Amino acid sequence: MLDALRQPLESGESVIVRANHRVSYPSRIQLVAAMNPCRCGRAGEPGYSCRQGNSCAERYQARISGPLLDRIDIQIEVPAVSAADLALPAASEGSAEVRRRVVAARQIQAARLKELGQKRARTNADCDGTLLEEIAEPDGAGLALLREAAETLGLSARGYHRSLRVARTLADLDGETKVTRLHIAEALSYRGETLRGQRAGGPALNRLACA
Repeated sequence: MLDALRQPLESGESVIVRANHRVSYPSRIQLVAAMNPCRCGRAGEPGYSCRQGNSCAERYQARISGPLLDRIDIQIEVPAVSAADLALPAASEGSAEVRRRVVAARQIQAARLKELGQKRARTNADCDGTLLEEIAEPDGAGLALLREAAETLGLSARGYHRSLRVARTLADLDGETKVTRLHIAEALSYRGETLRGQRAGGPALNRLACA
C-alpha cells in the first residue's frame, strides 16, 4: 500500500486502469510521515541495548522500500525527548515567524518562474528536471560537492534532482539568488543515504554530512 504512493509522489496524479478504461485523478500532495527507528522503538537511545542486537533497526527500516524513500526529500532523525528537554526555554522563532519566511520564499519562486514565462509552475516543486537545473545551478563549490555526493552516496538521478530542488528552496528561504555549497550540504544532510551512512560509520559519508 505504501509503494502505491510512488506514482502520485512522482507525477502528481493517480492513474486507475481497468479493462478498456483509464482514468487519471490529480493527486499532488505533501507527504508527512513518521516511523519508529526499530521494532521496540528505542534504537539509538543512550545506554539502551536492544535484545535483538544492532540488526533490529536495519531489519525494521528495510520494510520501507528504497524507491519510496528516494521520493521523500527530507528525512530527519528525531531523538526521544528527555525530562531535561522539557525544562529548556521556548524556541526563539515561533510558527508566525516561520510562516512569514515561507511565504516570502514562495513569492520569490513565483516571481522567478513568471519572469521565465512559466504559466503552470509556481514553486520549485512544480519544476521539471530541465527547468530545475536552470534555476538552481549551484556555484562552483556547490556543484563540486553535489557531484562528489552523487558518486559517494550513490544518488539516483531522482535523488540528485531532489537534493538540488531542496537546496534551491533553502537558498530562497535565505533570500539568496545563488545556490551555494552551504545550501547543497544542508540539502544532502537530509537525504536518507547520508543518515544511513552516518550510522554505518562511513568516513566519506560523514565528511559529506559535515561539509
